[in-house]
Formats: sequence, C-alpha cells, structure tokens
Amino acid sequence: MHTLQRICAVIALAGLTAACVTQKPAVVTFPSNTGVNGVYKVGNPYQIDGTWYYPREQPDYDETGIASWYGPTFYGHSTANGEVYNAGDLTAAHRTLPMPVNVRVTNLDNGKSLVVRVNDRGPYAKGRIIDVSEQAAKLLGFYGVGTARVRVTFVARAGLPNGLPLPSDTPPEIATAVPAAPVPKVDTNTLSAVPDAPVAPPVRVAALPAPAPDPLPQDAAAPTGQVMQVPVPAVTHLYVQVGAFSSYENAMRLRAQLGEDLRVSTTKRNGQTLYRVRTAPLDTTADADAALARLSGLGSNDAHIVVDQ
Repeated sequence: MHTLQRICAVIALAGLTAACVTQKPAVVTFPSNTGVNGVYKVGNPYQIDGTWYYPREQPDYDETGIASWYGPTFYGHSTANGEVYNAGDLTAAHRTLPMPVNVRVTNLDNGKSLVVRVNDRGPYAKGRIIDVSEQAAKLLGFYGVGTARVRVTFVARAGLPNGLPLPSDTPPEIATAVPAAPVPKVDTNTLSAVPDAPVAPPVRVAALPAPAPDPLPQDAAAPTGQVMQVPVPAVTHLYVQVGAFSSYENAMRLRAQLGEDLRVSTTKRNGQTLYRVRTAPLDTTADADAALARLSGLGSNDAHIVVDQ
C-alpha cells in the first residue's frame, strides 16, 4: 500500500502495540499505480529512517525473523504494485521482494505453514521481516498475539489479477540517484532442519520445500488457504545479527566496533564457513527489539532479528 499511508505497518487494533510502527517513516516514495489493477514490479531503492532498501529479484530468498499483520486502517487502499488490500486475501508486504510473488510463511512457534502473495511494501518496523493480511495471520495462528517467529521462503512469481502475462525479464525501473548497494554480501542465517529433534507439535509431515533456484511458472503454487503442519524445533531463540563474513578477522573487527558482548559463531552455507556476529540468545520479542534498537543506534544498519536454535 502507498507507503505514506502505512504509519502503523502491522496492527490498528488496541492491545497489539508491540507489532506497530510508532513513528512515521521518513523519506519514502514509490511510483503511483493509480488506475492500474496490479503490475509486476521490482521497484527502486528507497530509504526508511536512514536505512536504504534495495528491491531485487530473489529466487533464493530464505529468511527467518518476526512476522506481524496489518488490518482495518488499510482496507480498500492500494498496495505498492497497484492492487487493493483486502483483509480476507492471503497477501503480504515485504521490503525487497518483487511484487507479486508467492512465498511460504512458516510459523516456527506452532508449525503452521501457508503460501501468501507479496503485493505490498513493508513492514517499516525494522524488527519485522513480513506483514501478512488478517486472514493469513489467523490461519498461521498468531492473529491474537500480533507477531510470530517465522521462516519465509520464495516459491514463485505470482499471476496478475487482471490476467495480463508476466514479463519474461525484470521490468526496467526509472533510474534515481541513490547510494550503491553494499558490495560485501551480508548473508542471512536460516533455520536448518535438525534430524530426530523433538518437534512441536509432534506431527510427521513433509518438510518445507527448498527455495526454487529459478522463478517457477506463473502461479505454480498460488495461495489456496491450505495450511500445512510441518516439523519445527521445539525451542527457538531470537538473535540480533549484525553481519556474517567469510573472514574471521572481519567478524572480530566488527565485534570490537560494536561491543564485546556480541558473539562470533560459525555456520555452513552453500559449503562455505561463515562467521556470524550476533547477540546472545534472546527469549522475547521485546528483548530482541531493544537489542536491535541499541545496535542500530551504534550505526549498524545491517542489524536484523533472526530466529535460530
């Protein structure tokens, strides 16, 4: 939905303030799609409260973090790609994925997994990775609490509501003078499957599909409302991660800059060892939000909340 209308990117209902943006986003603009029933677009880089976001094609997108939902304030408003927000649709807002695309959102608190359609920009609370519609939040089981620990994976490009074909290539965007995207790639850690680990709830079903290496055919897995029950670790923790490096020395340098209370841990990704700089495990969303605010205040624009064991 048009960004300047999205002051509260999650919930307009009292009692769920933990998932709401409390300040109006600064310096945000998107091209208008007035009169258009939805287009496929990636979008130009944009800035929110000093942080630049770089929309791009991401067929290998796979990230963990905290999800929220947005409601009545946005009924009937246009989304960022020119569609209309309907609380009963299975849609979502994401900061950098193309629009529309289908993604699978898995609630790591209860194992409920659902495909939704990304057709909007947000959330603008830095500690959230995706805003889903009311209906999606209900099906995923976190409507009443406002937020959930989730895993989000790319599924496929989504079809357009007016029946127009999707472009074979990424549509060109209007060039604007913005800072270049950071050259060093900061990898996002994902939640790996743990063989024989206890799961909650104890239901044996198929694991999440791996991210597609290339865009799948249009609407290959369109939202149907079908909720899968997938195995998830019985216990997860929140971390604020400020970077992941192939060089141990670079990781230690960042740790020294931001604080000795941060930890350096290793993980394997695509056969490569990465050194992650992150906080100690955090058990509540409030603790993670506070740690994120502190580290962002120290100048770490790459700091983000992840879910891990």
